[in-house]
Amino acid sequence: MKTYNRIMELFWLSVGIIVIIMVTIMCLKESFSSWAVYYVFALMALGTYFMRRFMRKRMEKHQAFLESQKQK
Repeated sequence: MKTYNRIMELFWLSVGIIVIIMVTIMCLKESFSSWAVYYVFALMALGTYFMRRFMRKRMEKHQAFLESQKQK
Protein backbone atom coordinates (compact mmCIF):
# COMPACT_ATOMS: atom_id res chain seq x y z
CA MET A 1 0.00 0.00 0.00
CA LYS A 2 2.93 2.33 0.66
CA THR A 3 4.11 1.93 -2.92
CA TYR A 4 0.66 2.68 -4.31
CA ASN A 5 0.32 5.82 -2.18
CA ARG A 6 3.75 7.07 -3.24
CA ILE A 7 3.00 6.42 -6.92
CA MET A 8 -0.30 8.28 -6.68
CA GLU A 9 1.42 11.22 -4.98
CA LEU A 10 3.93 11.45 -7.81
CA PHE A 11 1.11 11.08 -10.34
CA TRP A 12 -0.82 14.05 -8.95
CA LEU A 13 2.34 16.14 -8.66
CA SER A 14 3.25 15.44 -12.28
CA VAL A 15 -0.31 16.15 -13.47
CA GLY A 16 -0.26 19.48 -11.65
CA ILE A 17 3.09 20.48 -13.13
CA ILE A 18 2.11 19.40 -16.65
CA VAL A 19 -1.17 21.32 -16.46
CA ILE A 20 0.63 24.46 -15.26
CA ILE A 21 3.13 24.23 -18.12
CA MET A 22 0.49 23.56 -20.77
CA VAL A 23 -1.86 26.31 -19.58
CA THR A 24 1.01 28.79 -19.39
CA ILE A 25 2.04 27.92 -22.96
CA MET A 26 -1.53 28.36 -24.16
CA CYS A 27 -1.81 31.66 -22.27
CA LEU A 28 1.27 32.92 -24.08
CA LYS A 29 0.02 31.72 -27.47
CA GLU A 30 -3.51 33.00 -27.06
CA SER A 31 -5.13 35.42 -24.66
CA PHE A 32 -4.56 34.99 -20.94
CA SER A 33 -8.19 35.64 -20.07
CA SER A 34 -9.47 32.68 -22.06
CA TRP A 35 -7.03 30.15 -20.52
CA ALA A 36 -6.57 31.45 -16.96
CA VAL A 37 -9.58 29.48 -15.73
CA TYR A 38 -7.72 26.21 -16.41
CA TYR A 39 -5.23 26.98 -13.64
CA VAL A 40 -7.99 25.73 -11.34
CA PHE A 41 -7.27 22.19 -12.57
CA ALA A 42 -3.60 22.58 -11.68
CA LEU A 43 -4.53 23.85 -8.23
CA MET A 44 -6.86 20.89 -7.74
CA ALA A 45 -4.16 18.40 -8.77
CA LEU A 46 -1.56 20.03 -6.53
CA GLY A 47 -4.07 20.18 -3.70
CA THR A 48 -4.69 16.47 -4.10
CA TYR A 49 -0.93 15.85 -4.01
CA PHE A 50 -0.47 17.80 -0.78
CA MET A 51 -3.52 16.19 0.82
CA ARG A 52 -2.30 12.68 -0.04
CA ARG A 53 1.18 13.53 1.23
CA PHE A 54 -0.21 14.87 4.49
CA MET A 55 -2.40 11.81 4.99
CA ARG A 56 0.44 9.40 4.16
CA LYS A 57 2.75 10.99 6.70
CA ARG A 58 -0.03 11.02 9.27
CA MET A 59 -0.74 7.34 8.62
CA GLU A 60 2.96 6.44 8.93
CA LYS A 61 3.18 8.24 12.28
CA HIS A 62 0.06 6.45 13.48
CA GLN A 63 1.42 3.07 12.37
CA ALA A 64 4.68 3.78 14.22
CA PHE A 65 2.69 4.72 17.31
CA LEU A 66 0.68 1.49 17.12
CA GLU A 67 3.87 -0.56 16.73
CA SER A 68 5.41 1.13 19.76
CA GLN A 69 2.26 0.42 21.79
CA LYS A 70 2.28 -3.22 20.68
CA GLN A 71 5.87 -3.68 21.87
CA LYS A 72 5.08 -2.43 25.38
